Amino acid sequence: MEKKQIAIVGAGVSGLLACKYLLLKGFHPIVFEARSDIGGAWIKTVETTMLQTPKQLYQFSDYPWPDSVTTDFPDHNQVLDYIQSYASHFDLRKHIKFNRKVVGIEFEGLSGEDEKSWSFWNGNGQPFGSRGKWTVAVEDAKNHSTEVHQVDFVILCVGRFSDVPNIPEFPPKKGPEAFHGKVIHSMDYSDMDYEAAANLVKGKRVTVVGLQKSALDIAMECTTANGRLENPCTVLYRTEHWNIPDYFPWGFPLAYLYLNRFAELLVHKPGEGFLLSLLATMLSPLRWAISKFVEADIKKKHRLAKFGMVPKHSFLQELSSCLTITVPEKFYDKVEEGSIILKKSQDFSFCEDGIVVDGQTTPLKTDLVILATGFKGDVKLKNIFLSQTFQDYLAGSPTEKLPLYREIIHPQIPQLAIIGFSESISNLYTSEMRCRWLAELLDGAVKLPSIKEMEEDMRKWDEYMKRYSGKYYRRSCIGALHIWYNDQLCKDMGWNPKRKKGWFAELFEPYGPVDYAPPSTSN
Repeated sequence: MEKKQIAIVGAGVSGLLACKYLLLKGFHPIVFEARSDIGGAWIKTVETTMLQTPKQLYQFSDYPWPDSVTTDFPDHNQVLDYIQSYASHFDLRKHIKFNRKVVGIEFEGLSGEDEKSWSFWNGNGQPFGSRGKWTVAVEDAKNHSTEVHQVDFVILCVGRFSDVPNIPEFPPKKGPEAFHGKVIHSMDYSDMDYEAAANLVKGKRVTVVGLQKSALDIAMECTTANGRLENPCTVLYRTEHWNIPDYFPWGFPLAYLYLNRFAELLVHKPGEGFLLSLLATMLSPLRWAISKFVEADIKKKHRLAKFGMVPKHSFLQELSSCLTITVPEKFYDKVEEGSIILKKSQDFSFCEDGIVVDGQTTPLKTDLVILATGFKGDVKLKNIFLSQTFQDYLAGSPTEKLPLYREIIHPQIPQLAIIGFSESISNLYTSEMRCRWLAELLDGAVKLPSIKEMEEDMRKWDEYMKRYSGKYYRRSCIGALHIWYNDQLCKDMGWNPKRKKGWFAELFEPYGPVDYAPPSTSN
């Protein structure tokens, strides 16, 4: 039987994995990549960017890091080389069309109301239907011509940390237009070559807005460019976070506290039975104690109390929200010496001389403001669809997480999958599992339940994320429950979810990518 035509949008980590696993099933995917090379968000980063998780967690299950990379946290060049060598090793480049930006996709063959009457995804519960195809409009970045492709299935691997910056909204005449200095987003800073970025901040009073990884990296680069105290960099933030110094609280591996099956017994899980629920309740004091154990280590190593940076929420919530980052080395030394100034504010606005911080009348005098305020990944994803109906489906409710079954399939959008939007502690690790599940689905090995059952499963995951992630639940993070999540994927594919040898190892050893490889041992 002739294999169906499948389009993959994006040649970052998720796109490469989707391509590789579809090829193994005999499909012939076509990958559209807007840039001139592979690597996604790793192509252009801040100069000092490093991997946030140990490389043992951020690796392909069947392609280990080279021996030449000896550090646990490789820099961005090493990560990009690793990703690109993976693509070359599995001969994926020939399936990629570079400099091709997908500007819109539209499903043809349905009335627009048909999917509302479905009991099963795609009308029949199968990945391919007989009534419709996707039309994919692709712009050639070099000659600006538009190509139109018709395919049977679309996989969106566009990521959520690029292209559409999250710019704060300001009252009239109190936004960047009121400021006589320069305002850019961290995306613009990352796009510069390193010398231009250094020259941009050199000799200037810089304010960085945000407290996540890009903000801290940029602040450190400002101190490098400006010396010790001549022009201190101000970091403006709303909420303190449990940003970790390392993965060894009090010398004990963090993975043994949060990345094994025993750790997941301590939290309530979507779809758990009575006994597991009772056990999680009974073990809640231990769950609290482990979180306090890690928090105490972070507070001591970073001297958080001294700088007024102790978060009000727990470390478990931080991890469950996928907000945990590794602080650049000597960041708090720079804070102590005064070359980085931390300033908390719930709101701010612009004036002619700089920034007016909430509750203060004297402006913070600034020459350059860098907004490290993240990206609107949901907007980027939604705008790919030409259909307003599908845009509304994808947006879902503002009080619920993105409505995706297994964080991959929208029950009412046919013949389409999304990989790489939902987060985890290691997005490469999670994306690989999802791509393997998707390949099995497209090959007929995975059977989906009814739409009603999928929606009930999504509701349970939504409840879990609200319970443990708090206000950050829309990030759709499975960070503290990745084994339970992978168990579901394994069961769907007919694999044994228990990957260790012996009950002790199964319960207490951390899980990682190599536990799910190679495919021949997964059955």
